[in-house]
Amino acid sequence: MSKTTTEEIRLTRIFDAPPELVYRAFVDPDQLCQWFGPVGFSVPYESVQIDARSGGYQRLVMVSDDDPTVRSPIDATLTEVVENELIVGHQDVEGIPGTTGRMRFRLRLEFHAEPGGKTRLELRQGPFTEQMGDDTKAGWESSFTKLDSLLRRSL
Repeated sequence: MSKTTTEEIRLTRIFDAPPELVYRAFVDPDQLCQWFGPVGFSVPYESVQIDARSGGYQRLVMVSDDDPTVRSPIDATLTEVVENELIVGHQDVEGIPGTTGRMRFRLRLEFHAEPGGKTRLELRQGPFTEQMGDDTKAGWESSFTKLDSLLRRSL
């Protein structure tokens, strides 16, 4: 595939927590800053602003733990929000290694109740080049490992 080929990534993850807790981790600034971003990146609490409703927003800055001058601001516009069930919107992101300027990605998060008080999270995001899609998948998987840990502490 060439660098101009675009794709949408899809991830499914089962969390050992009910949809209300998993959803809350995405819309509560106190929780989001504890898990969002791949290992090696942090989200300073003071950078997080969330208005979790249709027409709302989610803003934050990911900062490299090794080099705090490496920063990736994310400015998301939420187009559809159903509490504990769905978050849809687009993200304007800057500071992605190997890129210049601002890039826009669609994001869809679905929170499905599963037996035993678990949640199946379905994520779709893109468009990406193949390499950026692979990197983004790895970043989400790393973030979800941190989210697993946070949810275990919340139960």
